[in-house]
Amino acid sequence: QVHLKESGGGLVQPGGSLTLSCEVSGRNLSSFAMAWFRQTPGKERVFVAGINWISSVRNYDAPVKGRFTISRDNTKNTVFLQMTSLKPEDTAVYYCAADSTVYRVRDSIRYFDYWGQGTQVTVSS
Repeated sequence: QVHLKESGGGLVQPGGSLTLSCEVSGRNLSSFAMAWFRQTPGKERVFVAGINWISSVRNYDAPVKGRFTISRDNTKNTVFLQMTSLKPEDTAVYYCAADSTVYRVRDSIRYFDYWGQGTQVTVSS
């Protein structure tokens, strides 16, 4: 059974930084392309960033490009989302997700096989 567990969320001031982690268990991380999504109340879950199995492809949604960095350590079965220059509009529950099609980075929730429970990120002064 594959499990994903996010950590690292919290309250941060505008302009601040935060790094989220997603630990995968039950299968080697190299079996998946990985992504981060986020969701606010009453809205759809949207793609934030994705990375393929060997980190040769990384995609970002336009609002976070240049501020967020996705990375992975397959030896530690962990994916990271480094977030800098945070804005109030980045406030959301952040989810990591695993896609068994390892070579590509896809941005639709329908392609992802496994999901974490989410971690809250709040950007506020």
